[in-house]
Amino acid sequence: MQNLDRGDAPGFGVYIHWPFCLSKCPYCDFNSHVRHAAIDEARFARAFAAEIAATAARVPRRTVSTIFFGGGTPSLMQPATVGAIIDAVGRHWPIAPDAEVTLEANPTSVEARRFHGFRLAGVNRVSLGVQALDDGALKALGRLHSAQEALEAVAIARSIFERYSFDLIYARPGQTPQAWAGELKRATAEAGEHLSLYQLTIEQDTPFAALHAAGKLVPPGDDTARALYDTTQSVCASAGLPAYEISNHARPGAECRHNLIYWRGHEYAGIGPGAHGRLDIAGERHATATEKEPQRRAPSRAAARARRDRDDDERQTAPDACRLSRAGRGGRRPRSLR
Repeated sequence: MQNLDRGDAPGFGVYIHWPFCLSKCPYCDFNSHVRHAAIDEARFARAFAAEIAATAARVPRRTVSTIFFGGGTPSLMQPATVGAIIDAVGRHWPIAPDAEVTLEANPTSVEARRFHGFRLAGVNRVSLGVQALDDGALKALGRLHSAQEALEAVAIARSIFERYSFDLIYARPGQTPQAWAGELKRATAEAGEHLSLYQLTIEQDTPFAALHAAGKLVPPGDDTARALYDTTQSVCASAGLPAYEISNHARPGAECRHNLIYWRGHEYAGIGPGAHGRLDIAGERHATATEKEPQRRAPSRAAARARRDRDDDERQTAPDACRLSRAGRGGRRPRSLR
């Protein structure tokens, strides 16, 4: 594994959480929500801008080295919304000329058509949630795209962005090291400089957890999971994509810089519903967390009149909703990003 403790200057990252998806994957326990009604993106952009302003007041005089749009599915946003959020970041902190700006995307044809717009909005790196290169596995994982559609989206990303990545889930039920090696070799042939490879984890309170408890979903045992992990390291190293942390592989120098901010214990602001951050305030490291619910139920008009001196109960992300607590550098990390 590559050394994560190089003597780079400390970076400052901004994580933006877009909490909406077209559907909820059965293995996912992230703060993501399905809304069948149209999302008021302009309203969310204003809420993000307010939260960015409040966070910048706590930690001024930072230079942003990375911005990461995660989710949820941020590629469901219109490019104009993404651009407005990047502009809001730039109004409160200077953005480094070489800043890495990543957006997670679903590899569907509809979202891939937005890639040009995202590039013009300021995104310079995309990470695609491919998850598998097998249609049967994709269906089992609850994904809405086919393997061919995913590869076409990867090709579009390659033509628009200098930097792109995609991720796969392995240690799937019934998967063998031999089958995984073949799928992974196909993936490394399509990858440019980076791959994210996650072993399937059965998370509490997910549909997969219920199936697992009922004996209807059986992931590989420990010995097979270890063999799958060893296969991952071997195939990726042979393709020039060694691991630089547990789940991410890159050509040397092409690591996700935002991901390295987490692993090196640098500062990052967490913006949006349920986002976490780590900020140095008055000489102490603080963990931050925001309100998870993207939209609260609007009060009745009568109740609103009775509580007119209170803040609007309908705000998605309020500047004062960010909770602070002290955190040591050994505190829990966020999930690895792509």
